[in-house]
Amino acid sequence: MSTRFRKTPGWLDWHPDPAKPTYRLPSGAVDAHCHVFGPGDEFPYAAARKYTPCDASKEQLFALRDHLGVARNVVVQATCHGADNTAMLDAVRSAGGRARGVATVRPDVTDAELCRLDAAGVRGVRFNFLKRLVGPAPQDDLARIAARIAPLGWHVVLYFEAADLPELEGFFAALPTPLVIDHMGRPNVREPAAGPQFTRFLRFAERNDVWVKVSCPERLSLTGPAALHGERSAYADVVPFARTVVEEFPDRVLWGTDWPHPNLTDHMPDDGLLVDHIPHVATTEQQRHKLLVDNPVRLYWPDETA
Repeated sequence: MSTRFRKTPGWLDWHPDPAKPTYRLPSGAVDAHCHVFGPGDEFPYAAARKYTPCDASKEQLFALRDHLGVARNVVVQATCHGADNTAMLDAVRSAGGRARGVATVRPDVTDAELCRLDAAGVRGVRFNFLKRLVGPAPQDDLARIAARIAPLGWHVVLYFEAADLPELEGFFAALPTPLVIDHMGRPNVREPAAGPQFTRFLRFAERNDVWVKVSCPERLSLTGPAALHGERSAYADVVPFARTVVEEFPDRVLWGTDWPHPNLTDHMPDDGLLVDHIPHVATTEQQRHKLLVDNPVRLYWPDETA
């Protein structure tokens, strides 16, 4: 644990001993959404951050990768590091070609810096619209960033609440890059998967160049990790949403652990259980291979599928 930074009170540390999954991931499986935090003594957290995490190093991420049977990772820049991508880049470079990165950049980022990030393995930038995590960014600035990265073939990763989609979808649709949406747009699972809110999200994804991460059931669920009411799946109330996305967009879905699960204060998921959740949302071998291998490789290692 960092001696320079004190963790936000109530923050849960990542699971120290995740189970070995019962479900065996296919060869080449990609964890397309995970993070590294610091360690703060080596990679300091941003002064303007809204939270201070527990340390979660590249070595610990790679140990989890091997334990779960994952082949590769996509390391997403954490908001606690701001636009200093050093920790993320260090993890990507240390993975020996088995990782790609998603960065945070400012509108005044230089062409030289974008080329440096591209050479290091970055393939996208993240725009975060969760007010509890980041301050508001002017849409003109974000549009300028998207225009700068489009010639590189990068994409924009979007993180937002479902209730905010109506006011944001016009801006999203105008961006000149593919869009990758974190955690299914954070649907409200109190409402039905066939209800108007999630239907609006699905139609937005259908009309645009959108990829969707069927990730983070632990953030969305009300029932939690226990299998309830005769269901065999943990996070059973999230299953209909994720299954709908996989069935509607089999060639544009991704999966990730979200390790080390930032900002959780209720329960910390067992990453082995999250792997065992996959067959409940991708119910055929073909769906699972696309979700875990074909799609993320096509997006993050396109030279291997050209």
